[in-house]
Amino acid sequence: MPEVLRVGAALPDPPFNDVNGTGLDVELLAAIGQQLGADVEFIRYQGRDFNGIFDALDSGEFDCVASGTTVTGSRALKAAFCDPYLISGQALAVDATRLPDVASIDDLEGLTIGVQQGNTSQPIANRLLADGKVARVRVYDYGSIRSALRDLSTGRCDAFMKLDPVLTRLAEATPGIAVVQRGITTEKIAIAVPTSDTALLGRINVAQATLEENGTLPAIRERWTGSPRADQSGPRSGDL
Repeated sequence: MPEVLRVGAALPDPPFNDVNGTGLDVELLAAIGQQLGADVEFIRYQGRDFNGIFDALDSGEFDCVASGTTVTGSRALKAAFCDPYLISGQALAVDATRLPDVASIDDLEGLTIGVQQGNTSQPIANRLLADGKVARVRVYDYGSIRSALRDLSTGRCDAFMKLDPVLTRLAEATPGIAVVQRGITTEKIAIAVPTSDTALLGRINVAQATLEENGTLPAIRERWTGSPRADQSGPRSGDL
């Protein structure tokens, strides 16, 4: 076990992490580090495509990746995933003043939907395009999320899709932007390690299970998402 656990993350991605060194993932990894007897160092991934973070993991730049990371089949070919610590899903945001009639992905005909390069929202948006449910897909560099949300008000983009906890937090900080649909998908979020490091995978799983059982992990989830539950997929009560 390394004395310092190097954690790759795309910063900022609230509520999982931010530039001030706080967030759900930051607290979770600090607690896991205590369980493992290791210090934790977050290393910023700056690629334009989020999926490149798994190439960096494979090449040894990080010991693991914790960045609100969804488990997918293609990613599982490049990394091994620990047990999920959160289950969530994609959400949709619009400028509710400019587009008051948009309440879901079924209301986007003739409009442009925005996603981030390498995000799990991208294939969903591409399917909407193929099915004629949107006019076009605008793909933003992974670090351009705030620019994308501002574009919702200017009309450069009409709707934006991203994982619920992140989109909700960012929309709250962007005047005029509202999350109008949640629970579009169900996605497991987990820490990733190199496929060759089965020992680290096992140690993290044991540490995470301990934190779940002693209440530390539920408290971290509640602090950063508003709910202690691991499964936060599906629409919330009161959604539009």
